[in-house]
Amino acid sequence: MNLLSILGFDLVQFENFSTLAIRFAFNLAATTFVVLLYARISRKKEFYFSYFAISIAVFLLVFLLENVKIELGFALGLFAIFGIIRYRTDTIPPKEMTYLFVIIAVSVINGLSKDYFGYLELTLINILLVGVLWALEKILMLRQEDSLLIIYENIENLHKDKEKELLEDLRKRTGIKIKRYKIEKIDFLRDVAQITIVFDVNGQTTKRETKL
Repeated sequence: MNLLSILGFDLVQFENFSTLAIRFAFNLAATTFVVLLYARISRKKEFYFSYFAISIAVFLLVFLLENVKIELGFALGLFAIFGIIRYRTDTIPPKEMTYLFVIIAVSVINGLSKDYFGYLELTLINILLVGVLWALEKILMLRQEDSLLIIYENIENLHKDKEKELLEDLRKRTGIKIKRYKIEKIDFLRDVAQITIVFDVNGQTTKRETKL
């Protein structure tokens, strides 16, 4: 008896299995590079699990759809369902959504391109996608602004004629290359002021408060 066949049903189809294994490795490698690139510019570790899980799920789904020849309308319907599902969490920031879209695109390409591209072309496509993402983050140095709300006690520097001294003092105390600042509130009874400083970062805008 053929151990790989029971009652006329094949337990393993080596051609499909080998294709699945190789393309799954391609997809996992590309996803890992994208997640590592994202990890270098963000500390939001909660997205790591989501990116890997969605990548694997989308890849296996589209690979199955491509192999069982499900009609296009039904396949698009499945993806429409995914499109209207929303996580019960805060709104995902634009940069995280962009990385999520790239993860899904890589998974779909690796899962559906069996009849159109060889492994060399597939490798080049994955390198191109990851390379463009790296270029946008590192070479072009796309900057975003972050803000920090601080409690400042040296209120004599708040005089209109001491704007330069105030800016230099803020930069010296925070160690941040401040672009601009805004005095939010002055408390003369406590001799403190609330100042929002704005500076360039390669990440998302957050609102924090600290005391100098």
